[in-house]
Amino acid sequence: MTFRASRMSARSFKLFTHLPSMQAPPLLSRQISMDVKSFASRLSSSGLLRSQGLIGGKWSDAYDGKTIQVHNPATGEVITTVPCMGQKETNDAISSAYGAFNSWSKLTAAERSKCLRKWYDLLISHKEELGQLITLEQGKPLKEAIGEVSYGAGFIELYAEEAKRVYGDIIPPTLSDRRLFVLKQPVGVVGAVTPWNFPLAMITRKVGPALACGCTVVIKPSELTPLTALAAAELSLQAGIPPGVVNVVMGNASAIGDALLASSQVRKITFTGSTAVGKKLMAGAAATVKKVSLELGGNAPCIVFDDADLDVAVKGTLAAKFRNSGQTCVCANRILVQEGIYDKFRDAFAKAVQNMQVGNGFSEGVAQGPLINEAAVQKVESFIQDAISKGAKVVLGAKRHSLGMTFYEPTVLSDVKNDMLIAREEVFGPVAPLLRFKTEDEAIRIANETTAGLASYIFTNNVQRSWRVSEALEYGLVGVNEGIISTEVAPFGGVKQSGLGREGSKYGMDEYLEVKYVCLGNMSSN
Repeated sequence: MTFRASRMSARSFKLFTHLPSMQAPPLLSRQISMDVKSFASRLSSSGLLRSQGLIGGKWSDAYDGKTIQVHNPATGEVITTVPCMGQKETNDAISSAYGAFNSWSKLTAAERSKCLRKWYDLLISHKEELGQLITLEQGKPLKEAIGEVSYGAGFIELYAEEAKRVYGDIIPPTLSDRRLFVLKQPVGVVGAVTPWNFPLAMITRKVGPALACGCTVVIKPSELTPLTALAAAELSLQAGIPPGVVNVVMGNASAIGDALLASSQVRKITFTGSTAVGKKLMAGAAATVKKVSLELGGNAPCIVFDDADLDVAVKGTLAAKFRNSGQTCVCANRILVQEGIYDKFRDAFAKAVQNMQVGNGFSEGVAQGPLINEAAVQKVESFIQDAISKGAKVVLGAKRHSLGMTFYEPTVLSDVKNDMLIAREEVFGPVAPLLRFKTEDEAIRIANETTAGLASYIFTNNVQRSWRVSEALEYGLVGVNEGIISTEVAPFGGVKQSGLGREGSKYGMDEYLEVKYVCLGNMSSN
């Protein structure tokens, strides 16, 4: 195994000092360059810019020396390279986590809580740099990226507190000479597989409760956005979390996944990503009967009733649809509008969408950045083509943005029908399809007519209707007159083929605990 220094100098970011003219005017280009230079300098001084995996507390290259490039989606340029790891590195990371489990799980809850609290403090103190790193490798607007850091750090803070509240139970015995106890104990080593769209929050939402319970982890971040994961891991070490408790491997996704599934030392898999991959992980976990939590794809309906406040509905739907350029599993994928308000909503919504500024996430006032890669753009295009061929009308957008690269115009489609591809599957892009409905029962039927069941949204001023529809929707999350509903203090997860288990809140702890029953006999007095 070879190791090399991973702290990069500002020179490593020289390629960002000249953005292509098609991306931004000269003044904006110089401003972005200044931001990136300043960012690189701060990262270099803090040691947050890492380009190696973390195994047993040591920064490591791939054993065969292979690397993969990490790109800035706004410019297409290479930020840096990271190791292309596989089975051998993953097995070593598992062994490291397994070795650290015994000591980490034996610490008191208060001791683990202190480490997590220190990690939270460091994440918050570096939220500007982490936000800039997210924008750099993922593309979302800087304000949104910094918001993700605060949101993601919130999971670490929450579970620093919940670590001290893992309570057991005492059961009244059926016989007088017995005592019955229930203990909750950490499940063991956890394999955490995370996506690119929230490169920090999807990690902290899994690792926070795992560590709080006494588990150790092997994190496999997306190859598209590994730098944020590595920065978070660096801060975990600075927080005093012992070597081996947090490990990070990236590269060959199938080889890493197979190693996590095959190992009997890994007792749980937690995954956020597509339903197709989730099913494969679930099937693979069966061989060693691992615990599995899955947060999978969605097809979120956003139902706007005639009695809704138009301004509230437009604002909430805009947030639910276009956050992160539509690249979230809880994005409003279908906007169902009752016929009495359909035309008014369409016009007001299109006007609001038209005012959204598209551009590089480092630019002031930008509300939508690029899509993650060319494949994402092509998927959006194919969905729109299918809809138009079946009768949908373009109200706004429906083409690549003049900025080029993977920027796409915010799009609104009207006259969308439920049999169109864009209403059946996640588009994962900045496209808002408007569907018309007549009655409440029809809206509920259309909303539930999918194998997905993650998030849903309704807009109404009728209190009775809000209760009826919330209870009737087959979704794990329901937002009423609100488009942004995720918070660390509430349970997050889906039903049907949108997943298993819950993340966040006190309920998120249960996913990393085993319940043990202890029966003490011969308790009669002598």
